[in-house]
Amino acid sequence: ILLSLQASGVMVTDEVIAVFNDMKVRKAQANEDEKRKRKKAILFRISNDLKNIVLDDGKEILLGDLGNTVHDPYQHFVKMLPADDCRYALYDATYETKETKKEDLVFIFWAPDNAPLKSKMIYASSKDAIKRKFEGIKHEWQVNGLEDLKDRHTLAEKLGGSSVVSLEGAPI
Repeated sequence: ILLSLQASGVMVTDEVIAVFNDMKVRKAQANEDEKRKRKKAILFRISNDLKNIVLDDGKEILLGDLGNTVHDPYQHFVKMLPADDCRYALYDATYETKETKKEDLVFIFWAPDNAPLKSKMIYASSKDAIKRKFEGIKHEWQVNGLEDLKDRHTLAEKLGGSSVVSLEGAPI
């Protein structure tokens, strides 16, 4: 089942919306198994037929991966991004300001400089379709190359500027 047609004609699948809703709602009473299956980060792509925004198979980090197969979730996330094509992503950032600990979802539009022009145009014109489905996102970040996100300072800036003192448990 697909939802409403958007400006580019690309639709957001129910599966993508379900993943967003799961990431947005943090269940305080979740058991350990449910917590391990929570997504820390996930990539979305436009389907090969250019009709739908879908999950990018296998391109996710689960909370259960942290400390096991993933030691630095931010760096692992950066390595998941394709060097030569666009993607949308959700990253569940855990950070501390001088006052408090926080968790926020960040919507990222990855459009590397060396992606094909057609891809950049389709992703750019379809961005509003996915953003409209992701209600309540406080942070949006368009990234055009690895130099924009290679260190955590840039993400810290997006999350709260100089008030952020740590990201993913590591000092800024």
